[in-house]
Amino acid sequence: MRTTLKWLGVVTTLSMMVVLIGGALVTNTGSSLGCGRQWPLCNGKIFPDPLTVESLIEWLHRFCTGIASFLVFALAIWSWFAIGHKRETKFLSIISVIFLLLQAFLGMAAVVWGSSDLVMALHFGVSLISFASVLMLTLMVFEWDQKFDAGRLVLEKSMRWHTIGVTVYSFIVVYTGALVRHMNASLVCRDFPLCVNSDPSLPANRFEWVQMGHRTAALLIFVWIAYITFKAVRHYQNQRVIYWGWIIAFVLVCLQAVSGAMVVFSRMNLTFTLLHAFFISCLFGLLCYLNLVVGRVKQFAKSKDSLPLKKARVR
Repeated sequence: MRTTLKWLGVVTTLSMMVVLIGGALVTNTGSSLGCGRQWPLCNGKIFPDPLTVESLIEWLHRFCTGIASFLVFALAIWSWFAIGHKRETKFLSIISVIFLLLQAFLGMAAVVWGSSDLVMALHFGVSLISFASVLMLTLMVFEWDQKFDAGRLVLEKSMRWHTIGVTVYSFIVVYTGALVRHMNASLVCRDFPLCVNSDPSLPANRFEWVQMGHRTAALLIFVWIAYITFKAVRHYQNQRVIYWGWIIAFVLVCLQAVSGAMVVFSRMNLTFTLLHAFFISCLFGLLCYLNLVVGRVKQFAKSKDSLPLKKARVR
């Protein structure tokens, strides 16, 4: 039974990632109305007719969302009864279902009634929370045997607040990035990192302000995660979850930055655009898991000097 639940968690997490990337594909190919203004039918039919690239992409996204929804419900219910004794399980089960339904509603509303850019940008963020909750639920299933005990970790209180703060801030970065795409402002600044490298100046219109606002927000999260990673490498070598967690987070934010730059240089090549969405999804999921770990810590040191074995070798 445990093995089956673990496999269900893995499949459900992968299906939610497919839904996330599928949503980005729909947006970046202009396929949001590929099935017309009808939902869940496609131009009044079960299968897309006429069959076009746009209608096929939109239909496949809806189909994958339907499969993922079934899996999320199954994982949430099974986890509730199997590992409900863990305090986070029931909360994550509820959150995964609520945000899945909210994600579906926002997608349906955009098709049937239309939505503003501000609301559509929120759609990706809601999908991201749904994915992260499923990912954390799956990781908790793999912790079933309790081999990892977060209660033994010792952290500085500042590390705790850095973890919470950068996770909340990452959602703002995600929202600004989604807003850039839904406002069709991805290429209003054709240089990088400045809008016009040869003539640095303030943005000239709201599209450039949105684009440069997102780049500034992305720069800040890069610096913030780099700083936290420096602290983790220097002071948490004996606490592998914190040590490796932040190293991976730094690698992901670097990949996110590179893919974002390549979106501009390649003039929105679809591969780089989807990679950009993939890396931020992985990063947000990891940050949420680190928050879960930090939330379990029972010992907080007043300073880095009171951390035990801070120079111990990683094993």
